[in-house]
Amino acid sequence: MPLKTYRPTTPGRRIAAHPSFEELTTSRPEKALVAPLKRSGGRNVRGKITVRHRGGGAKRAYRIIDFKRNNPGVPGKVATIEYDPNRSTRIALIHYADGDKRYILCPQLLKVGDRVEAGPDAAVRVGNALPLNNIPTGIQVHNIEMQPGRGGQLVRSAGVAAQVLAREEVYTLIRLPSGEVRRILSRCMATIGQLGNPDHKNVKLGKAGKSRHLGRRPTVRGSAMTPRDHPHGGGEGRSPIGMPGPKSPWGKPTLGFKTRRNKRTGSMIVRRRKR
Repeated sequence: MPLKTYRPTTPGRRIAAHPSFEELTTSRPEKALVAPLKRSGGRNVRGKITVRHRGGGAKRAYRIIDFKRNNPGVPGKVATIEYDPNRSTRIALIHYADGDKRYILCPQLLKVGDRVEAGPDAAVRVGNALPLNNIPTGIQVHNIEMQPGRGGQLVRSAGVAAQVLAREEVYTLIRLPSGEVRRILSRCMATIGQLGNPDHKNVKLGKAGKSRHLGRRPTVRGSAMTPRDHPHGGGEGRSPIGMPGPKSPWGKPTLGFKTRRNKRTGSMIVRRRKR
């Protein structure tokens, strides 16, 4: 999917690079697969901000995506390829032979009219979902389950793909886009192919207002705050942070400080992304 550039009629237009959307085939979502989406503005149930820099933005409706692919043996046909405001990749509407309609994440090379299927007997073809047991080594996959039947949780953003490396007893070794190699139960489902919209990483918003449309509020540097608001704050003029290592607003180490302490699933990681 190529990006679209503009004539430099304004300073923002000069550097902007936006998607061309030429791969989309419709602008209206399937009505039965749309749900309302309430914005939280980064606040929890007590109204306290727990995630900073969130708020505002254009209204969105949620598209119900079939991450589970739990209709084995039922063939489907790609009806449309659509934009989803809630994720970076595109989605495809599938009309199944039994009359069911579902959205799936749209991989590259999947076009309107193509056939897709899920289940252990499905062919190893782009868009088909199979258990990892049935996928040959070296194949690129996405939308990978971590627990059988739970639905895909890994490798779901634009342009990414994981690779099936080998098998160890009941596990399959997967190389994730980060470079991490991880064991996943071979009964878990994955979808064949690399996800579409690979140019998403090259998009340039061009102006601050575009960030506000996406629901992102301004981020203030800690060194520009007062000492009561941030550990880096205070001092006359531009000052060093005055402490060993950068801190978060709550005094916790940040920027490279490891916070992962999940011993239960740590044994599933064969090689970490950072050596």
